Amino acid sequence: MNIRFAMARKGVIAVAVGAGLILSLAGCSGGDGEDGKPETSAAASRDSGSDPSAQEGSDEPLAELKGEDGLILKLTSAQRDVGGFVTISGELKNDGDEPARLSVRTAGDETEIIRHGTSLGGATLVDATGKKRYYVLRDTDGRPLTTTNMPRIKAGASIPVFMQFPAPPTSTSEVAFQLPTFASATISISG
Repeated sequence: MNIRFAMARKGVIAVAVGAGLILSLAGCSGGDGEDGKPETSAAASRDSGSDPSAQEGSDEPLAELKGEDGLILKLTSAQRDVGGFVTISGELKNDGDEPARLSVRTAGDETEIIRHGTSLGGATLVDATGKKRYYVLRDTDGRPLTTTNMPRIKAGASIPVFMQFPAPPTSTSEVAFQLPTFASATISISG
């Protein structure tokens, strides 16, 4: 890979991550109502006329993937963001009888991601229709945009996790989610 391509790639990723952060901050700022009090999110949603997605308010996960040592990855949302990203959220639960650690293989085999510790950096989304595979995004320092440095999980305990990917075309609503050492599953993207 030549230097120009690498620098251009880092620049594009930096701009995309920066735009996503700006949009996130703008979305988190509360607007004041007429009486000077912040509007509640329910009121803001009701006023805009938006309908809740199928995933909002649903206790049903998108998928449950079984892994090694009694670990279960429950994917609860796959949301298409305005900045051209897909953020997948969920929880990693230890369903076994003993404390367990996530396998180092879940970080994938890229040196740049592995050097940042245990992560879900090896996750991919596969768009069978578009015949493309999407890898976890990275920041300008090469850190994967996913949960990292996960602790040992006690038996019966769970931890929240997330992963961020480039978004497939809007015409693609279903993708296969794959993570080393876990079963794969087809999930729906909302938004």
